[in-house]
Amino acid sequence: MFQAKDFDEKPKKYILVEFPFTSGEGIHVGHCLSYTAHDLMARKARMEGFNVLYPMGYDSFGLPTENYAIKTGRAPQDINAENTANFRKQMERIGFSFDWDREIDTSKPEYYKWTQWIFLQLFKNDLAYKKEMPINWCPSCKIGLANEEVVKGNCERCGTTASKKNLSQWMLKITAYADKLLEGLNEVDYLPQIKEQQINWIGRSEGADIIFDIQSNEQQLKVFTTRPDTLFGATFMVLAPEHEIIKEIVSSEQKEDVEQYIEASLAKSNIERQENKEKTGVFTGAMAINPINNELIPIWTADYVLPDYGSGAIMAVPAHDQRDWEFAQKFDLPIVQVIDSKPAKYNLKKAAFTNTENGFLINSGEFNDLSCQDGIAKITEWLKVHEKGGPAINYKMRDWVFSRQHYWGEPIPIVFCEQCGTVPLPEDQLPLELPPVENYQPTDTGESPLAAITDWVNTECPTCGGPAKRETDTMPNWAGSSWYFLRFCDPQNPEKFADFDKLKYWTPVDHYNGGMEHVTLHLLYSRFWHRFLFDHDFVPTMEPYTKRIAHGMILGEGGIKMSKSKGNVINPTDVINEYGADTLRAYIMFMGPYEDVKPWDTQGVKGANRFLHKVWNLAQEIILVNEKIQETPEQWLYSAAEIKEVELAALVQKNIKKVTQEYEKFSFNTVISHLMIFTNDLIALKERFNPAEDPTAWRQALEALLLLLSPVCPHIAEELWRQLGHTRSISTMPWPKHDPELVKEDTIVVPVQINGKRRAEIVVPADIAETEILELAKANDNVKSHIENKKIHKEIYVPNKIINIVVK
Repeated sequence: MFQAKDFDEKPKKYILVEFPFTSGEGIHVGHCLSYTAHDLMARKARMEGFNVLYPMGYDSFGLPTENYAIKTGRAPQDINAENTANFRKQMERIGFSFDWDREIDTSKPEYYKWTQWIFLQLFKNDLAYKKEMPINWCPSCKIGLANEEVVKGNCERCGTTASKKNLSQWMLKITAYADKLLEGLNEVDYLPQIKEQQINWIGRSEGADIIFDIQSNEQQLKVFTTRPDTLFGATFMVLAPEHEIIKEIVSSEQKEDVEQYIEASLAKSNIERQENKEKTGVFTGAMAINPINNELIPIWTADYVLPDYGSGAIMAVPAHDQRDWEFAQKFDLPIVQVIDSKPAKYNLKKAAFTNTENGFLINSGEFNDLSCQDGIAKITEWLKVHEKGGPAINYKMRDWVFSRQHYWGEPIPIVFCEQCGTVPLPEDQLPLELPPVENYQPTDTGESPLAAITDWVNTECPTCGGPAKRETDTMPNWAGSSWYFLRFCDPQNPEKFADFDKLKYWTPVDHYNGGMEHVTLHLLYSRFWHRFLFDHDFVPTMEPYTKRIAHGMILGEGGIKMSKSKGNVINPTDVINEYGADTLRAYIMFMGPYEDVKPWDTQGVKGANRFLHKVWNLAQEIILVNEKIQETPEQWLYSAAEIKEVELAALVQKNIKKVTQEYEKFSFNTVISHLMIFTNDLIALKERFNPAEDPTAWRQALEALLLLLSPVCPHIAEELWRQLGHTRSISTMPWPKHDPELVKEDTIVVPVQINGKRRAEIVVPADIAETEILELAKANDNVKSHIENKKIHKEIYVPNKIINIVVK
């Protein structure tokens, strides 16, 4: 019934929700909030004549499924098959109108064949490479983490403090797409906070590169700064402990101290290093040469400098940077002020002078007295002319750490040959299937469990036929979810990841929803993959999603976050068992604005259930008096003319208009509120106007209520629709439209402003002429008192909204 049709004549609408991790816990109330809201959208859009694609699948590779398998002591393959079946059963029971013919599973070979294929395209275009480097490491999950997976110094998945570990890693060069990812945000309709998170994570900064020579050493240090105008104030340099150059420049006298410091620093999380108020560091014994004045400045290593920004090296200007100032104070390093601002005077013994926006240069040689803005331009040009740097753009975003040292993930289709080096697997050998293993638990060494399967690891080189070894790292769970929305367009295709013409028909996604926790990770990665595929003519659109929103969190009773330890986790199945799926759907939509944080309230669930009982009881009374009505339901189309009783007709029409407007505003809590009021008003009207006296009118009123209710509560709406004698499903009926003539208000309230200030409100007939309403406004006593003895300069009437009188 809910199958989307490729190339249908109807206008298309692609509605997408983030598919779930198959962790074993089943659907939770957060899923219910998102999936129900978009199910409402999909059902209403179908009734409005759209060809709707509303698909579902399972993000089954990666840590969530593997952790659950480890916890239960069973193979991930078995766990996944059981969990996906349970997820689908739950979703079907709740009544989500997914197109199940397009169901996908990221851990199925027929799916991840194309994930591997996309990786090979990235590799062939020099966007995938392997590098040994210090990475974020979760000692609990025993896995490498991308920068985006470390939240406040902790593993995003389990909350354990992340440390550092040197490992050879596959990287994806997402930095090559930094500008394109920023530019693409101008083409989409995302929530402002979502765009802001994308922009902040990419972190584009304009400034200058500065090259520092090192005394008695052939090495050079390049730093990026947004403030080259402070170069004369650079009195020392600081390197991140991870900086590779340290071992090349450290003096023999300082070597032992430096090595001990580096070891201690790497044991700390980035958040510890950034938030530690007590500055620590060690002098390397090396001296750099400030290119602008040739002064020697000491090179230190300190953990408050991170490797993730710029080159992991800074020129320290303690007079104008508080962290540098604190470091200089502790280690008695020079502080030279090079920015001043009149008329204030600053005491550099107390703090750095950082409010330099309107400052000018001092102690800066030929650049003295320039404004900071001019100083930035002039010194940047000087660096370029003297080949000591020049204009540069820097990004906070680092390349994507793509390797995972785990079993349950897509095998990376690469082999290593002694003769040929790193060799991609030929595309006709895809999928490279994940072999079964007895021990799939992660290792302390950082090596994937696949490394122990020698029969699988040892293979032939596709190029020369000689002995080779397979890559044993697997892809992260983000890989399969970076393109899944494309596969929904053509899920059974064995020849391509999706047919281009089908992609052209369905994409971009019209409306995409997910949690705010995924607006940097998943959203950034999927936009990167999609833009790459677009650049190589594999997909027809530059951006994957036209609109991206996010839902709020549902808290436990009393506003406390749900957790197993607190015993306050709400299981949707329990709610369905006691109250029914429609009660669950109605309550979750009624809880509050979609994007807000909302506490669960059992009394609210009971209230939603009472509302549905009211609908049911009202319907039974109306159905009872309509037993003898004969008509052809398939030809039925709601029309205001069929309701003869004027008051009843007006009530129905008013609610069609109101409820439709709230649906369109994505304000589902007020949709439920209006439906409750509509039901109560019908019940009250029934006491004065007996349905038996005009059963047709009341049947039409009930049908209007059921049509408006059906996207929210499809089960009760369908059942009552059938009881009314209809043989076509209510979900296939057209959406009701209000009759403007029947929703006109007899009178309206119009505010009156004098010179922009509200002075009165007048009640007038809705169809009043402009000349009449202006005269009535000026006759109002309060308006009179403000315009007497003054000249009216202008009279403005915005029909049905406001009057503004301008006087002098």
